[in-house]
Amino acid sequence: MLSFVDLDRSLSAVPGPVVMDLARVDGGRGREELFQNQLPALLTELAHRARIASITASSALEGVVVANQARAVAIIEGRATSLRTRSEQEFAGHRAALDYLFGEDWRPLNVGLLLHLHRELFAQTTMPGGRFKDSDNLVVDRSPDGSVEVRFVPVPAVRTEYFIAELIDRYTETVAAGQHHPVLLVGLFVLDLLTIHPFTDGNGRVVRVLTNALLDDAGYTVGKYVSLEQLIAESADDYYAALLASTHGWHGQTNDPWHWLAYFVGVLARAYERFEQRAASDRSTGTKQDRVREYVLAHAPQIFKIADVRSALPGVSDPTIRLVLEQLKTDGRVKPDGRGRSAVWVKAPIPG
Repeated sequence: MLSFVDLDRSLSAVPGPVVMDLARVDGGRGREELFQNQLPALLTELAHRARIASITASSALEGVVVANQARAVAIIEGRATSLRTRSEQEFAGHRAALDYLFGEDWRPLNVGLLLHLHRELFAQTTMPGGRFKDSDNLVVDRSPDGSVEVRFVPVPAVRTEYFIAELIDRYTETVAAGQHHPVLLVGLFVLDLLTIHPFTDGNGRVVRVLTNALLDDAGYTVGKYVSLEQLIAESADDYYAALLASTHGWHGQTNDPWHWLAYFVGVLARAYERFEQRAASDRSTGTKQDRVREYVLAHAPQIFKIADVRSALPGVSDPTIRLVLEQLKTDGRVKPDGRGRSAVWVKAPIPG
């Protein structure tokens, strides 16, 4: 809530790199409709994959893991007839919360919506969801040796509902005023909500689910097709560092939100890049083998996994990917490194 008290302070002098990333985001948003009209089958496949990746990655950030991938997918798709563990129960709850936001008319944003999402998240567990914390909490780092370091002190339990209501009111009024970039406003809302830390458990997952809905409401719908949660998980150290840097001084309104906002806008820009890369690949006139070859040689990182190719080229089978990799191996363009789940492929340096 406090970030919205003085927006001239919070959002003054937008840093150059953030301006550039916002331009990339707005450019991606402008081109997104073209892909939506021309590639509906691809978008259906991307949405399915993004849903699985979002629940899996967001849960993993909180240590909630279903190790068997096939089992995790069955739960997310609603095909599991029973839920065997607490993690499986929370996976099912996460799915319900996500489906509510993208399958129902959740508006308007209000306190009741946050409580409902939290209730959905824990509906399959014995933990009572749908209520704010009833005791003060801390956000801490736990070291392997058992030591604990406090990262920040959230809002006291007795003031949580007041802060949440104020945050929602101020955010809603600011969005309606239309004087600031909507992506920056969503980023500030996320920063404040995470800093208030309104729940005993499930804060990160509720906030990340809601983030997708708020961006979608502002017209930035890429989170339906590319998992923002997966991008966050891929840069988890930067995610936590940015949050930590921008919470220093939050209670006294002396914090610098740009550490977090730069990270947040950067994630969204990368999501649009990944979306366009996948859409462009699907529009390629070449064969599936040609598309794999082009992706590996022109777009894949220096060290990559088959899963990276699979994610970038939905609709291309693993046998096709492996066939092309073997051909590239024979040509001396890539080489395998490691075996099993840890196996990666390494691209050969470009001559000259």
